[in-house]
Amino acid sequence: MNETGVFLSLGSNLGDREGFIAGALEALDRACVSVDRRSCIYETEPEGVENQPWFLNQVVHATTSLAPLELLEACKRIERVFGREPAGVRFGPRTLDIDILLYGDQVRADTRLTLPHPRMHERRFVLKPLVEIAPTLLDPRSGQEYAQVLERLGEGKKVQDRR
Repeated sequence: MNETGVFLSLGSNLGDREGFIAGALEALDRACVSVDRRSCIYETEPEGVENQPWFLNQVVHATTSLAPLELLEACKRIERVFGREPAGVRFGPRTLDIDILLYGDQVRADTRLTLPHPRMHERRFVLKPLVEIAPTLLDPRSGQEYAQVLERLGEGKKVQDRR
């Protein structure tokens, strides 16, 4: 079966944030998603809903034989295992969030999944760890390096390396 390279973003701002991210990585491995590169963990200021705890965020590169929608379902299952409420406040607090940022160089937009992730180019908490592990990665839509996209964002919400 063919393996595809994917980039995922993991985040948590409730409970054992670091433990939830570590547990999600183990669960991804059991779901046929083999992580081979990880950014460091960043502490990030919330966006959208301001009055909530800060997030821990990490971006990983993995390979998988799962099709895009199968990967999405696996991510949603893992979120639920770690206590994610499916009907929670959009951009509100959560125990675990796993987003598919990129699935190979696939570009798609339908009611269930948009690739690349539709808001990743606006989010320092995604781009900073992404560029850390893939500094020359190109946006499959524009052909532009994500490092340049990050540079143009400038300062905004705080994204702090926890090392």
